[in-house]
Amino acid sequence: MVICKDVWKIYQQGEVKVEALRGVDLDIFQGEFVSLAGASGSGKTTLLNMIGGLDSVSSGYVEVDGDDLSGMNKNGLADLRLSKIGFVFQAYNLIPVLTAYENVEFIMQLQGVPAERRRELSHEILGRVGIADMGERKPAELSGGQQQRVAVARALVSNPSIILADEPTANLDSKTSESLLELMAELNQESQTTFIVATHDPQVIEFTKRKILISDGKVAQDC
Repeated sequence: MVICKDVWKIYQQGEVKVEALRGVDLDIFQGEFVSLAGASGSGKTTLLNMIGGLDSVSSGYVEVDGDDLSGMNKNGLADLRLSKIGFVFQAYNLIPVLTAYENVEFIMQLQGVPAERRRELSHEILGRVGIADMGERKPAELSGGQQQRVAVARALVSNPSIILADEPTANLDSKTSESLLELMAELNQESQTTFIVATHDPQVIEFTKRKILISDGKVAQDC
């Protein structure tokens, strides 16, 4: 599902070059539930952004579900993200003026899904994540855990090949985090969607089936 070959990412900060990724080699297969673990500044979020096509590599090669990201322009990358990749962010990134239903529908609207089908799928996926009765609430009327469940529903509703989650439990208490992780694991098993979670939370790392430790921009451990 994901192939990274000798991936480097170098940022220029004034006259200083910062090597965020330093020759990462990595293969991730369909249906895996993987954590990219590491301290802040280790490069795990940068690697997640490379895989999601949110940033470009300085050198090397990234392939996602058979598509070579290095050969794509901005429109191609946007189409890839829309059709194959779901994102779950630490800050939820829900649209505050939209209801939970409308937030979930938004991706499908961009995909051109008819309104009746969007509503049907939104209701179904909110039921699967356990908040079907909260579809008419706006983000401010939901708890942090409920907002993150909406974010997971939004990421999953278009049946992407891969879900990328960046510190998805960072704003949640341990009980809510455990509930969210169990939900993600259940959805992973049901749909065989690949989950890649960037985190420094020991609870998340312990929960994932495969643990990849990123240190100083390199893969330090893979087990």
